[in-house]
Amino acid sequence: MKEIVVISGKGGTGKTSITASLAYIGGEDLIIADCDVDAADMHLLMDPDFGKAEDFFSGELSLIDQDACIKCGKCQDVCRYDAIPIIDSQYIVDPLGCEGCGYCARVCPTDAITNSQPNVGKCFVSNIRTGSTMVHARLSIGADNSGKLVAKVKKDAKAIAEEQKKIAVLVDGSPGVGCPVVSSLSGASFVILVTEPTVSGLHDLRRVYELVKKFGIKAGCIINKADLNKEVSDDIKIFLKEEDIVLLSEIPYNVKFTEAMTNGKTIVEYDKELGNIISESWEKIKAIEGL
Repeated sequence: MKEIVVISGKGGTGKTSITASLAYIGGEDLIIADCDVDAADMHLLMDPDFGKAEDFFSGELSLIDQDACIKCGKCQDVCRYDAIPIIDSQYIVDPLGCEGCGYCARVCPTDAITNSQPNVGKCFVSNIRTGSTMVHARLSIGADNSGKLVAKVKKDAKAIAEEQKKIAVLVDGSPGVGCPVVSSLSGASFVILVTEPTVSGLHDLRRVYELVKKFGIKAGCIINKADLNKEVSDDIKIFLKEEDIVLLSEIPYNVKFTEAMTNGKTIVEYDKELGNIISESWEKIKAIEGL
């Protein structure tokens, strides 16, 4: 079973729209994993039923038992994150400031402070309108450990794909090069890089591909809005050739992408010409991966 990950060096390249289009084309053959947990929005195009929901606990957070607290202030003195303010004459742990280091618990003379794993999000398994299954998640506002939540989404998606004998897991990864992206790339067999012909688009494409190379994963590239700047598009193609990255397709700028999203549809359903370009990209990927 293959694992195909779609990523971009920056936001706004059309990564999720293209991933949703590939999911629509692949239909029941694929399990979909939305690993862009910090800003998950693939559900807007896939119409999930949120059939199964599970709380996600991760990290460490200190908690003060007010009945046991003698208000000595030692916890506040040692907290280097200023995460223990006094509110209504009580020492309270600020969940957004606490790093879960546990130092406050060590110095507490009455053992009034304990550490626990907080609920930082939810993970869902949904039936979607393509006739397949999507594993997706929602990270709580201000929560950390998005990389660990991505790992769970991928693990669950892979287990379902193996159980149902699907040909591949299609992953919508996060933009950038942070922990969620690293977690998305782990175990991937092929990476689709979505970029745009802007100076920042090319810069961030180079940056994210450096990460892909460290994993030793084969890669292809889709240049979205390719006709916006021919000079930069040509520079991108030169870079792809230098790095032996397959040029999967060049998609022209078209407002129908936005119209399709507004109507809750993928561009494959909404526009035949653009849909054919993405369908041809999928056929190239299938040939490369032997699907």
